[in-house]
This record gives sequence, structure tokens and C-alpha cells, in this order.
Amino acid sequence: MLAGCWAIAPVLQGTPPVPQDWFRTGTGLGVEKARLAAADFTARGEAAYPAAGRFSEVLFADLEYSGIIEMVSKSFFPLRQPSVPGELQPTEWSAPPTNAHLLVFGNLALSGTQLVVEAWLYDVRNPQSPPALAKRYRANVDEENSAEVQARRLAHQLADEIVSLLSGGGPGIASTQIAFISNRTGFKEVWVMDYDGANQRRITNLQSIALTPRWSPDGSRIAFTCYQQTGGTISAQICMHSMETGRSVAFYRYRGTNSAPAWSPDGSKIVFMSSMHGDPELFLVDVTGSNLRRLTYSAGADTSPVWNPRTGQQIAFVSDRGGTPQLYIMAADGSNVEKITLPDMGYVVDPAWSPNGQLLAFSWQRPNGNYDIYVMDIATQQLVELTRDAGRNERPSWAPNGRHIVFESTRTGTRQIWTMLADGTQPRQLTFAGQNESPNWSPR
Repeated sequence: MLAGCWAIAPVLQGTPPVPQDWFRTGTGLGVEKARLAAADFTARGEAAYPAAGRFSEVLFADLEYSGIIEMVSKSFFPLRQPSVPGELQPTEWSAPPTNAHLLVFGNLALSGTQLVVEAWLYDVRNPQSPPALAKRYRANVDEENSAEVQARRLAHQLADEIVSLLSGGGPGIASTQIAFISNRTGFKEVWVMDYDGANQRRITNLQSIALTPRWSPDGSRIAFTCYQQTGGTISAQICMHSMETGRSVAFYRYRGTNSAPAWSPDGSKIVFMSSMHGDPELFLVDVTGSNLRRLTYSAGADTSPVWNPRTGQQIAFVSDRGGTPQLYIMAADGSNVEKITLPDMGYVVDPAWSPNGQLLAFSWQRPNGNYDIYVMDIATQQLVELTRDAGRNERPSWAPNGRHIVFESTRTGTRQIWTMLADGTQPRQLTFAGQNESPNWSPR
């Protein structure tokens, strides 16, 4: 059961963007935030209490970090919190001090081997309107998937549906994952975790070195740089892991050093750096490893390619052909190479396109400065600095909603994975054990 969301539309109508709002508009952070209260979900039966507590905790955190919602502090809540629509008193939630526009509430029960969640989202300032969302969720509970584990998963699902409603159909990120590299087992392996840092787990067991993991557009595979023996020598190669089978996928081995794979938006091709002909250059290949084609021809190293996910017609990359690593853009066939001129010297690394293809994030070390994360509007070349003088900040990767960025930082003394809103606010540390680097956000 899912009703329309026409009643909540006025809440989201902000003022028209003006020129200096290019960044907030491009990241989807420029809308007026809806003020939402999330009541604690009621446990139906003593056995459901732990799962209900976990569900409420995760749902609140997901909505709070969405970037488009202003969450009402629970200290402002009325004494009575509804668990079903018949218990709802809209004026208690819309009046001061709560001042909510919207209220999400519901209940949770364990029925045999199933966890059942009932959830409603109401516009409490329009009490005569139907619920914007009314839904029942179910999940099987077993030894591998406890009630609390499934409660977390269902809370992510509900949060994503609410965010989608309030953003006009845009994706939520609560159910997404982040791939990264960690040395916590003694070797650099590929790991995966939930977007909020939960459920960190190793997915490779190479017992050597893995680098630069990159999700395929459909989320079924991760391509990465691995060090393996080829022709009697150990060299960097492109490896691939299937998230569906949990096993490696065969990929062609090339001479020299091969690294930094990047998927085309349709998932049919991979561009990567290779020294197979001497200088590190960029090459294009079908995902099967066939139809190899060289894209760059420069007296220098070209690396860190990334495809424009919106058009599929541009590739941004880093090259030191001019003396120091700088940012370049070219057509996907290698033509029309253009240097992106920045207002200062220094080193540029790690470009990453936003999902809408409008913005490019990268790490830039300015003269006598720190490695910090910047975002540029490619059309106008306007810049915004997101981090400043808090450790070394590198390897940005966009969430599929374009409102969040994951990156690596040494601001706490060791190299760890952090996320932040795309305007640089609300930084959150996700990893704490070992050294962690090269995060990449899943597409869904």
C-alpha cells in the first residue's frame, strides 16, 4: 500500500536557485528541508524489543544523514507516540515545540520466523490527507539473519523510500555499500561495508596487495588492481570479483604495470592505466578483455581515469605530461584532450564524477598546502573546497544520490574511510581498525 505524496509537496518547494547556488543545486542539497519526526517503533511482544530498538535507531540515523531532512529532536516529542494511525494526534506533532511537517511511526513484531514491520508516513499539518506512505515489510529470521540484522535492513529500506518520496523520486543511499582496501589482516585486501560503516567484511583473500576497487554500474562486480605473478614476474594487473558468486572473475593479463580500472556507464568496457608499451598510458578494453585500444599518447604518465556517468562521452584523468600531475578531460575515444586549468599550481589526483555528470571531485595539493578535496563545476570551472587542513584527504567517490561523498583521510592519525555531505559538512568516520583507503560507493 503506497499512497501518493501530493500532500507533502509544498514542504519541499524552496526558492528558485540563484547563480551562487550552483553547488547546492548540482548536489541536490539546495532544497528546503522537510522537518520530520521519527517516533520510536513499538514492539509487539517482548521478543521484539531488541529489534524494535535497533530499527528505530537505524531509521533515525539514516534520515538524519540524508541531507534533505531536518530531524526533530526526540526531546521535543509529545508523551504519546503512535504505533498505528488510530493513535495519531496530528496537532500534537505539528504544534510547538515539535513543529513537525511529517511524522513516521509504526510497530514491529516477530511472527514465527518472520519479522513484520508496519510503517506510516503522515503530513501532520494536513491531517485530512491520506498517508504519504503506508506499508508492511517482512523479512525471514534465521541463524544467519537475526531479528536485529533484519531490522537494520528493513530500516534502511524504509529510509530509502521516505527519501525517495521527499526528493521527487531520487535514490536513497541507506541500502548502498562501500568497497575499500584494508590491511587489517596483514595484507591489503578488498573489503565491503554498509554505507554507515556497519557489516565490514573482507571479500578477497589474495594475501598480497589489492588497490583501487571500482563497482560495476549494476553492482554485480568489483574491478580492482591486484599484484599477481604473470610470465614469471609479479606485476600489477586488473582483477575482478563477482559479488553474486563471491569468486574471482577471469580477466586478461597484460605486460607491464596495469592499474586504476574504471567502468563505462553501461558496464561493457573498462578503461585503465598500463605501461605495456613503456610510458603509463590509458587503454580501453571490452569487459571480456578483448578489443584492446590505446587512448592516450603522451610523454608522461596518464592514470586515474573516470568516466562521465551521465553522458558516457567523456573521461577525466590525471597526467603529468606538463610536469606535475594535473587534471585533464578527453572524449571517450581519446580525442579532444583538454587540460582543466586551476587557479593555482600543485598536484591533482583522484578525480570522481558526480552521478549527474555536472561536477568533478578531486584531491588537490596546493603549493605549501595539504591534500584536500575540491569540487568543480565542469561547465563553469567554479570551485568549492570541501576539506581544509585536517590531515591528508584523498580518493573521493560520490554516493549514487550525488548528496554524499566518501573519501580517505589521515585526520585522526591513521588512514581511515570517512563520509560527508557533498558540501563538506557532517563528516563521519566509518573505519577504525588498521589502515583503510581507496573507498568506492556502490551504484545502488
